[in-house]
Amino acid sequence: MFGLFSYPKRRLRKLVKEGEYKEAVEFGKSLEEKNPNDADLLFIMGGLFYILKDAKPALNYFDRVLEIIGIDQETLLLKANVHVFLKEYDIAIECCNKVIEVNFDNMEAKNLLERLQNY
Repeated sequence: MFGLFSYPKRRLRKLVKEGEYKEAVEFGKSLEEKNPNDADLLFIMGGLFYILKDAKPALNYFDRVLEIIGIDQETLLLKANVHVFLKEYDIAIECCNKVIEVNFDNMEAKNLLERLQNY
């Protein structure tokens, strides 16, 4: 099943990369209807809304990814950045701490955590 679904996700990534955000949202939502538990697709959609600075749907997608696959460093870091954007620093700190628990050497999480301690 994974191989059968990978081409549409490549198209979605290409739309995002080319800045075709409206089309990417529409296409991504149509893919999501067919495969609502595809963590990779949900991550791409969360990233798309992150780019668009639309925090609520971005968080919704990132939370769904984490529900499906558990702790994921990239997802947690993007989620932390959305919470920083929303000035929800405590939640952002929690996300960073989860990343560091899994990978103590994750410099991105450490740097963000250091910045957050100044708020």
